[in-house]
Amino acid sequence: MLRFLLQWMRISFRNDPILRLLLRLTNPPLQFLYNFIPAWQDIDFAAIVFMLALKMLELSLITWLYGLSFAFTSILLESIAQLLSLLIYIFIFAIIIQVILSWIARDTYNPLTDILYQLNEPLLRLVPRRISLVQGIDFSPLVVIIVLQSVNILVVGMLRHLAE
Repeated sequence: MLRFLLQWMRISFRNDPILRLLLRLTNPPLQFLYNFIPAWQDIDFAAIVFMLALKMLELSLITWLYGLSFAFTSILLESIAQLLSLLIYIFIFAIIIQVILSWIARDTYNPLTDILYQLNEPLLRLVPRRISLVQGIDFSPLVVIIVLQSVNILVVGMLRHLAE
């Protein structure tokens, strides 16, 4: 999920050793899929298919181990719901970590701070400045977290309801 997200947000893997490790670890399974599933407009469909296949395999094994019957569509919808929820929580935690780092290590350079800024900036930019800046305090992270959690409750909840 992180590799897909970082590629989608056009975050460079070259400067950070942690991101290069992530790239090296996820490259072998994705190289095979790149032969069949091309990327399109910065969206790595091979990574999406790989994540979806792994999640569906996980849910299939869990339902099989519990002796439950399962339908392909319900496992597919539940897998999509769980991956979407994971994506939302990655953004929420990235925003929280960025806010905490902005309080603690304001004037120091940290590669993590740069990555978090590049990851969160497109979402935080969606909140108008007149709403987010009240008496010098930036409330845009709070607004974005509330919107993300609302999407998680509504959309993911609807997908999970359809999967039942």
